[in-house]
Amino acid sequence: MNITIKRELIGNEAMVILDTIRRLSRRNAVDHLLKLVNKTHPADLALIFRHLPTEERRNVFNIIAQTPMVGEFLSELDQAIMVDLVEELTPQYMVSIIKEMDADDAADILEALPEEVANEIRKGMEKGDREEVDELLQYDSDTAGGLMSPNFMALDDELSVGDAIKKVQEYSEEKEMSFYLYIIHGDEARLSGVLSLRELLMHPPYRQLKNIMNPRVVAVTTETDRGEVAHVVSKYNFLAVPVVDSAYRLVGIVTVDDIIDVIREEATEEFLQMAGAGKDQEILLKPVLKNALIRAPWLFATWVGGIVNIFIITSFQGELQKVLALAFFIPIIAGMGGNIATQSSTIVVRGIATGRINMKALGRLIFKEMRVGLLLGAVYGILLGVFARFGYVDPPQLGLVVGLSILFSMTLAATVGTFVPLLFRRLEIDTAIATGPFVTTTIDILGVTVYFFIAKILLSF
Repeated sequence: MNITIKRELIGNEAMVILDTIRRLSRRNAVDHLLKLVNKTHPADLALIFRHLPTEERRNVFNIIAQTPMVGEFLSELDQAIMVDLVEELTPQYMVSIIKEMDADDAADILEALPEEVANEIRKGMEKGDREEVDELLQYDSDTAGGLMSPNFMALDDELSVGDAIKKVQEYSEEKEMSFYLYIIHGDEARLSGVLSLRELLMHPPYRQLKNIMNPRVVAVTTETDRGEVAHVVSKYNFLAVPVVDSAYRLVGIVTVDDIIDVIREEATEEFLQMAGAGKDQEILLKPVLKNALIRAPWLFATWVGGIVNIFIITSFQGELQKVLALAFFIPIIAGMGGNIATQSSTIVVRGIATGRINMKALGRLIFKEMRVGLLLGAVYGILLGVFARFGYVDPPQLGLVVGLSILFSMTLAATVGTFVPLLFRRLEIDTAIATGPFVTTTIDILGVTVYFFIAKILLSF
């Protein structure tokens, strides 16, 4: 008996497969390339595919299109690459692919395509498949409704255990199995409980499901944000979570594999936003001009901050002319403040995302981070102050000026870095934005201003 094992690629093995695919493609060794494709997991093929030149992508895709995995392969691809491929295919061919896909994956592909291309494909679909996909497309892609699969196992609470087992055996291949059986009540299919496959098999065949199910089922609505859905699955360690409509009718389930994708995408978006690079996960695939246009607005805050700093430093030009050494310490004071502010903001943003921050006890958190900034500011202020005192003999107060500036700058930075994301959260603005150029630019301005004011006071200009 021949068993094809689709291995997950580990380490440098992906590069070996990539080189082999490119070599076979150039030699037009179709049969060997087809064998290699059939032995490789669609997710690994999608990873390799993004590293192929455009012309080779078309050749390799023509091979993949001859295999049953083509639908799963398309759903694993980066959206930009997938759209480029699908736009070159005929609607009839896409209909044959989508017919074999899960409804939620098919809906994701149609949603990503240009409207006219998606409509042409929809026209060729069978009525039942089209209605199922259209129902999913009505929901926002960032909600539970946009994530859910309509192919789930639901059983009436009046069924006996024996009848339920027969239904599971009969429909298991057609439904999305997550080891949970959702129990519904009445003709309106309202969610009333949940039962695991293991629990089902442990009871005698005559017992009714309503007597053995767990009525305390955790569910989300079709409008629940996908981040909240991920939080529910992570919090309760579920393999799936049921999705209900406004009337508490069971309409779908979100499985853990989709949640893993959500967690990865949300983390990527937060990281990009905190770095001030937008939140487009496929930014590396964008042309140079589009890449620059996405990042330009985020850099504008830094540019404005730089202009403000120029005016601040210019206003203290007289002090700088008298003590030139003051200029030498501007970068380190701004840098230390910016770094600790970014640390505090990142900790707070992540704490908000994971639910570890109590929004009713914000004062305690801000005060704690302020004390952290004060402690670190004192340590580095002493170190830098000693360096300034013995490195630059004149004026003798320079060490004190630099040390106090670091102390106040880092304390202020930690406080602002904590406060701003919490404020954004209260205003229902994406907190990840606060950790990017907004906080660092603000701290640069405050740090330089504090530095020169302390210098003006202590050096008695």
